[in-house]
Amino acid sequence: MNRIMRVLHVGKFYPPARGGMERVVQTLCEAERAHVDSRVLVANETPATVHETVEGVPVTRVASIRKVGAVAVCPTFPWWLWKLSRSSDVIVVHEPNPVAIVAHALVRPRQPFIFWVHAEVVRPQWRYKVFYRPFLRRMLRRAARIVVASPQVAEYAEELQPFRSKCVVVPYAMDPDQHAPAPDVRERADAIAAESQRPLVLFVGRLVAYKGVDILLRAIVDTDVRAVIVGDGPLMPALAELTRDLGIGDRVRFAGNASPAELTALYNACDLFVLPSVTRAEAFGMVQIEAMSCGKPVICTDLPSGVPWVNRHGETGLVVPPSDVGALRDAIRTLAGNPALRARMGERGRARVRETFSVRRLVEQTAALYRAVIKAPIEERDGNAAERVGA
Repeated sequence: MNRIMRVLHVGKFYPPARGGMERVVQTLCEAERAHVDSRVLVANETPATVHETVEGVPVTRVASIRKVGAVAVCPTFPWWLWKLSRSSDVIVVHEPNPVAIVAHALVRPRQPFIFWVHAEVVRPQWRYKVFYRPFLRRMLRRAARIVVASPQVAEYAEELQPFRSKCVVVPYAMDPDQHAPAPDVRERADAIAAESQRPLVLFVGRLVAYKGVDILLRAIVDTDVRAVIVGDGPLMPALAELTRDLGIGDRVRFAGNASPAELTALYNACDLFVLPSVTRAEAFGMVQIEAMSCGKPVICTDLPSGVPWVNRHGETGLVVPPSDVGALRDAIRTLAGNPALRARMGERGRARVRETFSVRRLVEQTAALYRAVIKAPIEERDGNAAERVGA
């Protein structure tokens, strides 16, 4: 193909809005700009439609009139999807994204589209079946390809089972040097590490139920470690109260939404990273590879998702049963008490990030996927192509 491919990414929000899916879309769009004319369509968090360029990526943020939970209500989203899709060769719809899948059903763009499933939708069962599932099923049927971040998502996600032949594994990626500290940040990291002789445990994520931070706090009891909890969310007051009730307030610090420099300092200062999620709503755990890129061992949970695929048990860290306070406590004690083991696992984690989760590999895979979808016959574009999981 002689001319550059034009790709429209339809996301939920876009940075500086926080979120794992938002960061993945940003990484992809910025990295592929050298090979792909990519642009982004997302919801705004204010009642104004804004067109801007963010690090070279054209972004349209569509006005929202209100938010229902985490979903922005954007009446003009279908119109903007119709307008921007007309000049695109392929559309990539990033899911979970109720606004986008409803808009796609209304507009029915002719362009082939890829459905990128970042996580399963976890909703009350009756609402899900009545209001969401019909639109989701339509997207899965009509998508030319379905992208997942790990083989486990295709294997375990219930809604993907009839469509596994269309699933393609494209692991998330990051710049391996993203959290390499500048001299002033290194100084801050050294200061954090020197605050106590106790090993430092780090958690990064939203303070919501499925993250399992309460399990982590209970596991810290009767250990000789301290912890920093980075993030905010509706459970912050309850978790702070639990910390006091457990008598570990002097060893746990809630850091809120840390700045990028402070987060880099914390990744480099910690001795181990813990992702104690308790449901498969945690589909991948991007924070795991961020910690691994800094040479830190990871403790995660054995969920039916990509989480334990990212962190290999006994190689880059330890994997424990979800919601098991005792097992998590034992894993923390094992790593906290063995600096040599932490160093070995940390180096293997750093190597895994460079080999498996590099931006270069991400761009190569997505560019090949776009070309295949654009060149496919019409019947294949409509979702009838057979594609092995892991291709």
